[in-house]
Amino acid sequence: MASLFEKIKKEIIEDPLNRTYTQKGIPPLFKASIDARIVIVGQAPGRKAEETRLFWNDLSGDRLREWLGISSEIFYSTSRISHLPMDFYYPGKAKNGDAPPRKGFAEKWHPRLLDIMPNVEVIILIGSYAQEYYLNKRRERTLTETVRNFEEYLPEYFPLVHPSPLNLGWLKRNPWFESNVLPVLKDTVDRYL
Repeated sequence: MASLFEKIKKEIIEDPLNRTYTQKGIPPLFKASIDARIVIVGQAPGRKAEETRLFWNDLSGDRLREWLGISSEIFYSTSRISHLPMDFYYPGKAKNGDAPPRKGFAEKWHPRLLDIMPNVEVIILIGSYAQEYYLNKRRERTLTETVRNFEEYLPEYFPLVHPSPLNLGWLKRNPWFESNVLPVLKDTVDRYL
């Protein structure tokens, strides 16, 4: 099975749409495992993640690991957690934060990777891009309402707001997130690890 993951990774690297990254020696940043029980789907690697070749290697990652209730060591070393961002390459800067992931990237690669991860129990959907793709018309009118109604999507999906420092205001305006959502998230992660 490992050879299937390597085969797909090679195809991603050789995809003409990723040529600019490949020519610069930048590999796709994702982690997939046959043992995965949890898949974390975020937006796309940030600049620091791309430079260090380590996903969620920033303040957002620190907060995410706190929300999940796990250490960095477990987050990065366990084969029970896979990481499939909506784009496996840093998309660059935008006016406010990073540019969005490229359209069509997740559609092309996620199904193929998920098909060879038969043990996945829950897909954690971080932010609006992941929720739009995976929940589509099932999601609420706003990200806030989708996250507030997270139980509607369980056990298959667990929608979250992005843990970015840019969302500190959102977290302050929505104290129910910490009291109602995070305990269930931690229990879910603990159960599948």
